[in-house]
Amino acid sequence: METIKLNFINKSNDVNDSDVVIFQKNVSTDFEELAVAWTVISNCSPGWNHPFNYPLQSTIAASDSWGNYSPQLTATPGQQFSVTKGPSGDELKLSGNASNPGEIEMLNALSQGAVTANIFKDGRLLATKTNVVPGQKAVFEFKPTVFVGVVSQVVEGQVMNSAILSSINTEISLLGINSADIVMTGGGAGPEAEPFAFSLENVMYI
Repeated sequence: METIKLNFINKSNDVNDSDVVIFQKNVSTDFEELAVAWTVISNCSPGWNHPFNYPLQSTIAASDSWGNYSPQLTATPGQQFSVTKGPSGDELKLSGNASNPGEIEMLNALSQGAVTANIFKDGRLLATKTNVVPGQKAVFEFKPTVFVGVVSQVVEGQVMNSAILSSINTEISLLGINSADIVMTGGGAGPEAEPFAFSLENVMYI
């Protein structure tokens, strides 16, 4: 499985021990859908770094109203998965092709009961679609980019509110990258403080 090796480096003048969040947006859905905090980097002091992986491969799992999760299945754009009733309970299986080659779909093929569709990367929740009722499907599509920003009170794996999302506008392309440093600069106290900024350095291409 191809994996992009990323390394967050704090070169800022941050005085507030800020958290940094990294996430993706599901571009196949309506504008109102909120994003999940995929990776939250905490307590990374100026001068310190935090390496992490971004696998190109995703996995998909279904969850139900009882808090149960299906096994995670490898999910590639262009595939459709279905939640069906099996002999010993609900099952998640690859069921064919998605209607769009760039999308991953999960169809609720049960006769009753809503499910939640979950996409994971590197074992962490990347995106979720709740309350998928019978006959409906959740659709996921991601550009090869990540968003990164400074946040507070954000928990990894949880949905972020619209106020947080609207405050983060740094989008970094990972297209064709094998490894790179994500460097944070800015910060500080008082009138000398600068906005936080993020840039790619030491980029190695495939």
